[in-house]
Amino acid sequence: LCFLFQLILATWEGGYNLQCQNLHSAGEADIRVAKVLWWYYFSKVIEFMDTIFFVLRKKSSQITFLHVYHHATMFNIWWCVLNWIPCGQSFFGPTLNSFIHVLMYSYYGLSVIPSMRKYLWWKKYLTQAQLIQFLLTIVHTLSAAVKPCGFPFGCLMFQSSYMATLVVLFINFYIKTYRKAPSRTAVKETPVTTEIKNGFHKDYFAAANGLQNNKKAQ
Repeated sequence: LCFLFQLILATWEGGYNLQCQNLHSAGEADIRVAKVLWWYYFSKVIEFMDTIFFVLRKKSSQITFLHVYHHATMFNIWWCVLNWIPCGQSFFGPTLNSFIHVLMYSYYGLSVIPSMRKYLWWKKYLTQAQLIQFLLTIVHTLSAAVKPCGFPFGCLMFQSSYMATLVVLFINFYIKTYRKAPSRTAVKETPVTTEIKNGFHKDYFAAANGLQNNKKAQ
């Protein structure tokens, strides 16, 4: 949340151009953005520790290709960003990502409270929000390539390509995780299976019991 506010304030005060912003025209605002992005990079180091904790706890099922690829590449990419393009056009992705992380950690924080879990039906929408984030970042990055402002063109192409790989991987994750959900609920939504006994519907047994009772009454 702190990253989000600091980036919004710094870019607003520096008069950043949303379509394309170079690396040297905003003066003090560029320095402020670079400082925030350094802490953003440091947060990626902490996030990468998740993988180490999974290994130590032997949670191998959670160490997916997407998890390792995303965290490992972000760590290295942001090292390059801070060394060569620490401000300017680089502000947009972290601003969106900080907003998404506010939503994500709010969800995981609430999930710790047992009484709140029944209200946490919106997990799949977090993945949708992440996909929207990647697509918006691609559009923003390519806008600077179409109408350049002095930001390195090679960095723009690399950023767009990398975001495209995340779109593909997250779509694959979304399909595997959420598109199979109806098959689980389908079992709950078909009570007919619970009304069948020994090949006969429960109404059959009700009718049979009625006949037996009539015979006894006679």
